Amino acid sequence: MMSVRLALGVCAVAAIAACQPSAPEDSRFGVGFDQTFDAQRANRDAALANGTFPAAPGVTSQPLPGSAEDTAAQTSAILAQTGPVSDAERMAAATNNSGVAPLEASPANAPPVAVNSATGISQENSFDAVSGTRSIESDAARIASNRAQYQVIQPQALPQRTGNEPNIVEFALSTSHPVGTKVYRRSPFNATNRYNRSCGEFRHQDQAQIAFLAAGGPERDRSGMDPDGDGYACRWDPSIYRNIAG
Repeated sequence: MMSVRLALGVCAVAAIAACQPSAPEDSRFGVGFDQTFDAQRANRDAALANGTFPAAPGVTSQPLPGSAEDTAAQTSAILAQTGPVSDAERMAAATNNSGVAPLEASPANAPPVAVNSATGISQENSFDAVSGTRSIESDAARIASNRAQYQVIQPQALPQRTGNEPNIVEFALSTSHPVGTKVYRRSPFNATNRYNRSCGEFRHQDQAQIAFLAAGGPERDRSGMDPDGDGYACRWDPSIYRNIAG
């Protein structure tokens, strides 16, 4: 048994040793080099002794791409290919494109003529333009004509409301108790459902209060619009109109 274990141990050690990488015979070889260090040093010493040195890399005179010199060189090349254009040709091309001859900015050119009689432009701020058409006498006559046409409208009474629709402003001013104060008797039967159904038919509280008063309110509330008995339907608040009157 011991002999078998010993044999297995020897085999395992031999297998591990076989997996180890073998070291190079000459450790002076570097990774990625075709020659040994000694050979490279010998070649260098020979070159120094003979006075032969490797040639320096060539230097180009071309400008770097994207630099100012490169942009100028490209512009010059394009202009050389297109050829010179005379001023007459340039002016003719501009006129054909827009239909209007361009204005050459040059000190030798006459200044453009100022337009003082354009249609729709007022000249009242120009003394030279107004002085030729108006005078002190004409202005006085114009002022007198405007005063003659002036009319004073006297205030009139506000129109009275017509029809049988209740006036919620008058009702608000005739009351003084706050919202939620019970003044009138109300039936508690199905009060919540009646309130939600009746008040849901109106877009504004003023409309609900007008309908409530027209149906016999605030004493009677057949539709259940005033379940708390304060006389104000669908949370209508009379204080808005009271504050205006005050």
